[in-house]
Amino acid sequence: MKPLSAEAAPGEIAAPEPPPCNFIRDIIAEDVKANKHNGRVQTRFPPEPNGYLHIGHAKAICLDFGLADEFGGRTNLRFDDTNPQKEDKEYVESIKNDVKWLGYQWDGLYYASDYFDQLYEWATKLIKDGKAYVDDSSAEDIRRYRGTLTEPGKDSPYRNRSIEENLGLFERMRAGQYPDGSRVLRAKIDMASPNLNLRDPVMYRILHAEHHRTGNKWPIYPMYDFAHGQSDSLENVTHSMCSLEFADHQPLYNWFIEQLGIFPSRQIEFDRLNLTYTMMSKRKLRQLVEEGRVNGWDDPRMPTLSGMRRRGYTPKAIRNFVQAVGVSRTNGTVELAMLEHFVREDLNRHAPRVMAVLQPLKVVIDNYPENQGEEMDAVNNPEDASAGTRKVPFSRVLYIEQDDFREDPPKGYFRLSPGREVRLRYGYFITAKSVVKNEDGEVVEVHCSFDPATRGGNAPDGRKVKSTIHWASAAHAIDAEVRIYETLFSKENPDEVQEGGNFTENLNPLSLAVIAQAKLEPSLANAPLGARFQFERLGYFCVDPDSKPGKPVFNRTVALKDTWAKVKRSRG
Repeated sequence: MKPLSAEAAPGEIAAPEPPPCNFIRDIIAEDVKANKHNGRVQTRFPPEPNGYLHIGHAKAICLDFGLADEFGGRTNLRFDDTNPQKEDKEYVESIKNDVKWLGYQWDGLYYASDYFDQLYEWATKLIKDGKAYVDDSSAEDIRRYRGTLTEPGKDSPYRNRSIEENLGLFERMRAGQYPDGSRVLRAKIDMASPNLNLRDPVMYRILHAEHHRTGNKWPIYPMYDFAHGQSDSLENVTHSMCSLEFADHQPLYNWFIEQLGIFPSRQIEFDRLNLTYTMMSKRKLRQLVEEGRVNGWDDPRMPTLSGMRRRGYTPKAIRNFVQAVGVSRTNGTVELAMLEHFVREDLNRHAPRVMAVLQPLKVVIDNYPENQGEEMDAVNNPEDASAGTRKVPFSRVLYIEQDDFREDPPKGYFRLSPGREVRLRYGYFITAKSVVKNEDGEVVEVHCSFDPATRGGNAPDGRKVKSTIHWASAAHAIDAEVRIYETLFSKENPDEVQEGGNFTENLNPLSLAVIAQAKLEPSLANAPLGARFQFERLGYFCVDPDSKPGKPVFNRTVALKDTWAKVKRSRG
């Protein structure tokens, strides 16, 4: 399916962007040209429903769906639900939502559990063909007998059981007659193979656990390596893309297909997406959730797609980022700043501009009439003329940012200070005259004068000012909570710890700052959940689901400063 426009109405399709070259596309193109599988392209995205998807999964989603669409093919969403102890319907639904949010729609929805009966029949066939056996060895002995990268493995003492004995034992395993961990079914391949994955890998283990779909029907469950390739084959998947850690598993993937004589799906490996300051282990992300170190899977500091959605990232930005990163046969790490660049780039085109004051300082314009007010014309988005303008109320008492005033300004400071004139965005030129301080000597109020002839921000006499600052009318501003997010981890590589250490030691204690009473222009009073805006001079923000009527909550999506754009320019 084609990716949907990030903000389009249902059914609207975004114009496809020119695809960059990559080796997987070249492989598919060659197969299509050779009329392999009659020129048909079928892919699949096969997540395990044991957690929420993260930005690394977005790369796989874009590849699986994007390449199939490019060649007029189809993509299935298939849940690899072979481990019932860690899987849940909650994760199934979250994965569906994330795929749709990214802009894709699957052609078929499947589960590995759909194939449990067929997989059991195929396992029985391998036993009958002398290619599989039941092993009573402990997990420790199986590991010990497997050998090492430099030493061959040893045959299990149960490897030469008769076909009849193996069939009987496997049937009793299926009937639930044995306790967990007491037996496994193993493929009989080659214990001396240089590839450890071919040293009689486990195909089935005994596990008396309730499955989210099949209930208690099965006391045995297939291992990933036995279920994955056969599921691909059952769905006639032509190109099965997976990450590089499965490259050593490809011979086993092919061995099962060849021994069973089934549809020959092709496995192709590509590099994982790794980001600086970002944890990509689903297991460790679950640990953060379960230990309460973050506020759920959709915490805006999390690299999950639901967290990024809540933070205000757009599907278009993520798709553009994935496309720019490309694919290779070597793992590497991408700078987080690159992802943020694509988020800014998309939001800059579409996000309405508004004025918000996060650290309010009261400004009183002494020569402005006390009971007078007016409305200023403000541009909604300078990048989009069709966005039009809005009216922003102006009055005698305003709020500006505390950082926009200095009683004793340092060299190079051009914002408001005693005797200095600045421009109020869309408003007037004002000049600071005096201040009011509290008992601690802190400035709590600045008194100014304004020039009525400069309405709209320009002086008739042509005089210039060196600074323009934003503001909010005190009489009209709405209060809001604003959450400022930084990276969840303080180290580029969160897993970089001393021996015996834990990745949680690298959590950033400053990853969240909450501003309780920011002052926002009134146009934001009824902003819908998820709506994205640029707070002028501050960054991009979106409306959080914690918002309540009269009490909006905004998350900072990303600051305005774009370090990646500077890096790109310096690299030429």
